[in-house]
Amino acid sequence: MTDLAGLTIAAARDGLRSGALGAVELTEASLAAAGDAGALNAFSALTPDRARYQASLAAARLRAGDAPDLCGIPLGIKDLFAVEDAPTQAASRILEGFRPPYESTVTARLWEAGAVCVGKLNMDEFAMGSSTETSAYGPAVSPWRRTGDPAPLTPGGSSGGSAAAVAARLVLGATGTDTGGSIRQPAAFTGIVGVKPTYGRCSRWGIVAFASSLDQAGPMAATVRDAAIMLTAMSGHDPRDSTSAPRAVPDFEASLVGDLRGRRIGIPTEYRVDGMPPEIEALWHRGAEWLRDAGAEIVDIALPHTRYALPAYYVIAPAEASSNLARYDGVRYGHRAKIGANEGITALYERTRAEGFGPEVKRRIMIGTYVLSAGYYDAYYLRAQKVRTLIRRDFERAFAAGVDAILTPATPSAAFPIGAMAGADPVQMYLNDVFTVTVNLAGLPGVSVPAALDADGLPLGLQVIGRPWEEAGMLDVAYALEKAAGFSAKPEKWW
Repeated sequence: MTDLAGLTIAAARDGLRSGALGAVELTEASLAAAGDAGALNAFSALTPDRARYQASLAAARLRAGDAPDLCGIPLGIKDLFAVEDAPTQAASRILEGFRPPYESTVTARLWEAGAVCVGKLNMDEFAMGSSTETSAYGPAVSPWRRTGDPAPLTPGGSSGGSAAAVAARLVLGATGTDTGGSIRQPAAFTGIVGVKPTYGRCSRWGIVAFASSLDQAGPMAATVRDAAIMLTAMSGHDPRDSTSAPRAVPDFEASLVGDLRGRRIGIPTEYRVDGMPPEIEALWHRGAEWLRDAGAEIVDIALPHTRYALPAYYVIAPAEASSNLARYDGVRYGHRAKIGANEGITALYERTRAEGFGPEVKRRIMIGTYVLSAGYYDAYYLRAQKVRTLIRRDFERAFAAGVDAILTPATPSAAFPIGAMAGADPVQMYLNDVFTVTVNLAGLPGVSVPAALDADGLPLGLQVIGRPWEEAGMLDVAYALEKAAGFSAKPEKWW
């Protein structure tokens, strides 16, 4: 059987085109690996019939010499993406049993590129969380463990199942969504690459909405090159999404040269937060040196409104969530509560939503409804939007001053044990997004690159933030970082 352990999308592409690998055999290997990894709980549903059918189509295209970059490549799809007639619950009880009769634009583009759908991937409910612990399927588990400690660790969230599946090499790539860091944080926790594109680069059509002005789809893969290959296939204008930008899609893989001569990389002083672990700070400094060695000029920059990003985000995102999730009422699809013969429609709505939504989703709906309510809209929501504008202007000034990209840590810590934050103040969990939410608020592209292991043997990542619509340049900086770091560690198989 084909060994997925050391295989990348780029290597598999070359092997499939040369005939050294077979699309059907590669798909069977991925299905077998996913089926044997139940302990990770990375998949919410496997789609073997679809996978085998798509693999047979890919094999025919390969024989005919019509093989796009992703032809025959097994992928996993986050449960937020509609895949026609496949279970799509957004990891929530309220969407139990929902099988969409349509395909999301992003997944449709992946299938057009010849990719194979191995299954749907676990996630935080409605993408609200940083550990996959809010999922109706139960938490996903990281394939990584601390040295000498069998305690299960979180793969991060909300795209935790995607991160776990790629890190464990159950699939060669996966889709994720990023509203405040939900691609980049789990990528950093599991030692893979995660890309959050510029807002509008990938269509949101057919993706279950959390916060519409912040959500963006992106790829998760083993390497920067693999992520670039996926991003090229996923991107492009979609007239069905009013926020989708009518911009040409470059060949992102072709931009990867790793020569940063003439580039200026900014180091934001405001990201040196109190209590930052010494390992994170040391890695950040090392990352700057790697980029300097690749020819870049390293400069300090100011992003003075960064300190307000988390509070602004946790006003704006719940407000938009409360509006988007109002449609889930038990009438048209999904979970419907049982009510008495003498109870009315209001009782149906209330009981359905009480039973269908989990505690974190309920918390955010209530916060969002509160900040949008009469008397509080100006004090909270409108003020948060003004702060968002200031944060965007900070980045605009930095880029206008000649900075080509920005280097920061990806997360404030390595992965933590599942259950470690149970019962804690929710703000403690929200602090996982401290380095990532600014990117979403400003609509910028960002990428997390694995760069080192901590003292416990767990991955740590660095984040590169790019100019709007310049994912190609951002990925080239990430590629230089990846080459310099030489990160090759993989989790030891225990599942």
